Amino acid sequence: MTTTNSVDSTNAYSAAASALSSSGAQTSASAAYDTFLTLLTTQLTHQDPLDPTDTSTFTQEMIQLSGVEQELNINSTLSTMSASLNNISDANGLGYIGKTITATGSTTAMQSGTASWDYSLASSANTVTLSVVDSSGDTVYSTSGNTATGTNSFTWNGQTTSGKTLTSGDYTLQVSAADGSGNSITAATSIIGTVTGVDTSNGTTELEIGDVNVPIANVTNLNS
Repeated sequence: MTTTNSVDSTNAYSAAASALSSSGAQTSASAAYDTFLTLLTTQLTHQDPLDPTDTSTFTQEMIQLSGVEQELNINSTLSTMSASLNNISDANGLGYIGKTITATGSTTAMQSGTASWDYSLASSANTVTLSVVDSSGDTVYSTSGNTATGTNSFTWNGQTTSGKTLTSGDYTLQVSAADGSGNSITAATSIIGTVTGVDTSNGTTELEIGDVNVPIANVTNLNS
């Protein structure tokens, strides 16, 4: 008579537990669980009546089977919770549409012929140069900026240094600040714009300012 011992089912449990420890392994863990169950029932079907499975061994196998099942249920519950949280995040993003926000970053879209930024200086500067760069990396406008410590605002009217008026596009603000000795001063930039849409295609919620996507976590202020 063919017999099946407990080692096979124990190994199947180990495979299931290993699969569960890997991200996105719900399907493989389920397959390992099915294999474990098949081996256990086969063992009972073909065990030697004169030498049946030891009670303590069988009990241990049942505990292992229950453990795999519980972990599969936990994985399923976590997946459901994750989907629910994403839905909540999407709903929160929709509430920003039509609102003007401030968010960390340096690239924004021109809206209604202008583009706006804040820049913050770590200390008072002697000189500040503000350069507006287009999506091709070309500087289209340059001017001097406020030199005070803290947050300063800058709105560009869409005109190039040569006087040409631009009406659309994505633009980046570059800030170069220096003290009286010519030493560089750290400057942080923020963009200001009106949210025109919400994008969740990459699994996170991003607010759209024209063609520019801003992670919702980067928003620092809701202006209106």
